[in-house]
Order: sequence, then structure tokens, then C-alpha cells
Amino acid sequence: MASTRPVEDALDLLGRRWALRLVWELRRSTLSFSELRERTGISPSVLSARLGELVEARVLERDAGRRYRLSGRGRELARVLYELNRWAEQAGVSSRSELA
Repeated sequence: MASTRPVEDALDLLGRRWALRLVWELRRSTLSFSELRERTGISPSVLSARLGELVEARVLERDAGRRYRLSGRGRELARVLYELNRWAEQAGVSSRSELA
């Protein structure tokens, strides 16, 4: 059964620390757990949890070689992040303090 609150559900998932960063890191390539850890500095336990949540939500897929990539849903989300990036560049946003 489809959720009656899709935006809230999406925000709950994607609002978790590191979730969107992982989608951003995977926008151009397939990466292993260790490559994602190296690129982001996320602790192994948090990285494992976040990857599991994103795979369960079908935002990411894990291939037979245990590498992660964006699913079709994830690629759609990456397009939204490209727009967010464009907005941030145009607005001159370079840190959290500038958004406050």
C-alpha cells in the first residue's frame, strides 16, 4: 500500500545524516564501501546503516561485487541534487552559516 505521506517519508529517509551526501558521491560512479568511507569520512557503523537504509528504500543498489550504485530512483534524486547544487552556486552558498 502506498504511503499517504510520501514527502514526509522521503524527508525522514533523506534527512538522516549523510544520506544525501552518499547519493551525491554515487552520482557518477559505482563505489565500494571502503571508497565511500574514504571519500566521506563517515564512521563504518553509520555508513553501513545509511547504505542499508538507502538500499532498502531502493535508492541504491548493490552489485555482485559488493559495490554500490544509484538505482533508477537514485538517479532521479541525483537530478534534484544537481538543481540544489546549481542553486547553491548561484546563491553563493559555501557553508551552513550562510543559510541561517
